[in-house]
Amino acid sequence: MEQTDNHKVLFSEGYKKYVLLALTGVYIFNFIDRQILVILQESIKTELDLSDTQLGLLTGLAFALFYVTLGLPIARWADSSSRKNIITAALVIWSFMTAISGLAANFFQLLLARIGVGIGEAGASPPAHSMISDYFPPEKRATALSVYSIGIYVGILFGYLFGGWLDEFFGWRVALMVMGVPGILYAIIFFFTVKEPPRGYAEKKHSSPSKLPALSKVFNLLITRKSFRYIAFGAGFNAFVLYGVGNWTPSFLARTHEMQSGEIGTWLAFCVGLGGALGVWLGGYYGDKFGRIDPKWYLLLPAITIAISIPITATLVLTESKYLCLASVALSKILWSTYLAPSIAMAHGLVGLRMRALASAVLFLFLNLIGLGLGPLFFGALSDFLIAGFGDESLSRSLLVSGFVSAIAAALYWRASKLIKHDLALSSKQQ
Repeated sequence: MEQTDNHKVLFSEGYKKYVLLALTGVYIFNFIDRQILVILQESIKTELDLSDTQLGLLTGLAFALFYVTLGLPIARWADSSSRKNIITAALVIWSFMTAISGLAANFFQLLLARIGVGIGEAGASPPAHSMISDYFPPEKRATALSVYSIGIYVGILFGYLFGGWLDEFFGWRVALMVMGVPGILYAIIFFFTVKEPPRGYAEKKHSSPSKLPALSKVFNLLITRKSFRYIAFGAGFNAFVLYGVGNWTPSFLARTHEMQSGEIGTWLAFCVGLGGALGVWLGGYYGDKFGRIDPKWYLLLPAITIAISIPITATLVLTESKYLCLASVALSKILWSTYLAPSIAMAHGLVGLRMRALASAVLFLFLNLIGLGLGPLFFGALSDFLIAGFGDESLSRSLLVSGFVSAIAAALYWRASKLIKHDLALSSKQQ
C-alpha cells in the first residue's frame, strides 16, 4: 500500500478513546434492544399464548435471519461510504422498532417488529469494527475491539436489570417502550460528536474508493484462508451455545428455581453482564499480549476457555442450588465470551483496508445465523419435543446438549490456531 497523508490527520489519544467509548455506547443500545425480549419472554409467552418454539423464533431466527442477510450489503456500503452516518441511521431504526414492539397484539405483529429490529441492527457492528481498525493499530486492535464488545454485556446488564423490574411492576409492553426511546436520543449525540477516520489511518496506509475490491474477491479471499473457515464455524458453534443457553437461562431459572422476573433480571444483570464483559476484555487483552509472541494465541485462547466451559455449563443445568447455578452462569459467560475480539481481529488481519467491514459481516453471518439464529430456536424446539417425556424438566434436558456443541467449537478454534500464522503472512504479502 502507498504511504499517504493520513498520518498528518491528527486524532489525540483522548479523542480516539472517546470514539471507542461512543461506539461502545451504540453497542450497548444494540444489545439492550436485542436481548430485552429474553427477560420478558415468560410474560409474553403467557399473555400471547406462545410455545417455546415461537419464543425461540422471536429471540433468535426472526432477528438473526434479517440481521445477517442485510449485514452483507450494509457492510459493503460501509467499506466505501461514511460509516458514522450508517451507524447513526441504524441506531434510530432499531430503537424505534423496539419501542413499537410494545404495541404488538399477537405473535405475527411482534415477529414483524423483531424483524425490524434485526434490519436496523445490521448496520451497527461491521461499520463500527472498520472504524475501530482505522483508529487503532494491529497490536492494539484486539484490545480495542474487546472494549467495544463489552457493550454486549453492559447492554445485557441494563436490559435484564431494568427490563426485569419494569416487567414485574408495569408489564412487558411498557418495558419495551421505555428501553427503546433512549437510543434515538443517543443517536443525535453520536452523530454530532464522532468523526469519520481516514481509511488506514492507524497503519499510515491509503486506499482510495476507486480501489474498492469486487465483492466476489472478498469472499474468495476469505474462503481460501483455511484459518478463517475454522474461525467462522468455531465462532458460530460457540455462539450457538452462548445465545442458546443464554437466551433460555431466564426461563430456566423461572421454571426450575421458581424465581420471579425482577429477581431473575437483577441476578442475570450482574452474572451475565459483568461476567460476559470480563470475558470479552480478557479475550482481547490476553489475545494481544500473547499474540505479539505468536499469533496462534489469538485462537488458542478461545479454544481453551470454551473447552473449560463444558463442565461449568453442565453444573449450571444440573445443580439443585440456585446460587451454584447463578455462579455457574457467571463463570460460563466469562469463558464463552473470550472468543469475540480475537476472532474479529484475525478476520481483519486477513483482508485489506477496504474489506474490513465486509470481513466482519461475513464472520457475523456465521456467528449470528448459526448462533443467534439457530441456538435459541434449537433449544426451544427440543424443549417442546421433550416435554412429553420430561414435563417441567424438558428445558433443562435440552440445554445439556450444549456440551457437545462447545466441544466442536473448541476443536475448530484449536485447528484455526495451527493455520493462522501462515495465512496472516500470506495476506501481508498480497496487500
